[in-house]
Amino acid sequence: QVQLVESGGGLVQAGGSLTLSCAISGRVFRIRELGWYRQAPGKERELVGRIITDGRKEYADSVKSRFTISRDNVKNALNLQMNSLKLEDTAVYYCKVNSMSPYAGLWWGQGTQVTVSS
Repeated sequence: QVQLVESGGGLVQAGGSLTLSCAISGRVFRIRELGWYRQAPGKERELVGRIITDGRKEYADSVKSRFTISRDNVKNALNLQMNSLKLEDTAVYYCKVNSMSPYAGLWWGQGTQVTVSS
């Protein structure tokens, strides 16, 4: 059973930094995507950043140059370093793991709240 547990959210002032971490338990084969998504009140869930099959990293335009996604193979975790935070970064942040056939699966964490204040 694969489980994802996010941590590191909290309240931060605009311009500050936070690092989110997603602990991945259980074995996942043929990973297609390791990603961070977020959902602000009244809005749809959106991609923040992800690592895809060939190791490439993709980011939403709104966070490029400010956020960095990384994988910690020792701790089996996915991290998101967030710098220069803006009010509009306020959201619940979710970790996602997606795997390919024949071991296809899709897992989400429970989310962690990030609130950026002025």
